[in-house]
Amino acid sequence: MNHATVAISGFSSEVGKTSLMCELLRALPGWEAIKMTRGHYRSCGKDPHACCVSHLLSDEPVIRSGRAQTYTRGKDTGRYWDAGASNVHWVIVTDNQVEKGIKLAFDRVQATGVLIEGNSFLNFIDVDFAIMVARAGSSKVKTSARRVLSKSTALYLFNDNKTLSLPDGFVLWHKNFADKNHINNLPVYTRDTLSQLISRVRAIHSTSEKQ
Repeated sequence: MNHATVAISGFSSEVGKTSLMCELLRALPGWEAIKMTRGHYRSCGKDPHACCVSHLLSDEPVIRSGRAQTYTRGKDTGRYWDAGASNVHWVIVTDNQVEKGIKLAFDRVQATGVLIEGNSFLNFIDVDFAIMVARAGSSKVKTSARRVLSKSTALYLFNDNKTLSLPDGFVLWHKNFADKNHINNLPVYTRDTLSQLISRVRAIHSTSEKQ
């Protein structure tokens, strides 16, 4: 089955990736969602009940699908369901399992469109549309984001205040960013222009269905 594939990546944690995923899922009935989580066989130093997945890792990628296996209120996958996802797949992998894990998850997708949250999988697959999410005023950029920035086709600027523009903090970060030329060529969307971003994704979906 041909399905439109849209990646939601982020410069760092807590930039609004999941919030954007949910906005898109509400606007795209019937789409599925994939959450990619990379883990490691050691303590991450954070609350193990909040973030650590080391106890879930295996010799092969772990993929949980369906509401019974992926719904937890308040967690990212639970929020996908609440936003209207027709199915949710949670991919739990080590660094060496990312490529195999995302391909196995794709094999489970039955819908004509799927949203994937994460960064690292873009090193191994091509998608139809890749959105990089940044938080207004933040200068943090993860290594995994730098590695896949060249695959991004749009930038989404998130702000808790709902008044999204290019604030001074983001402009300063932009001036110092190593790959500024690529950033300059990306269309920038905000909360105010979210409807335009949704329209662009719908157009990609329509093209995919016709192929």
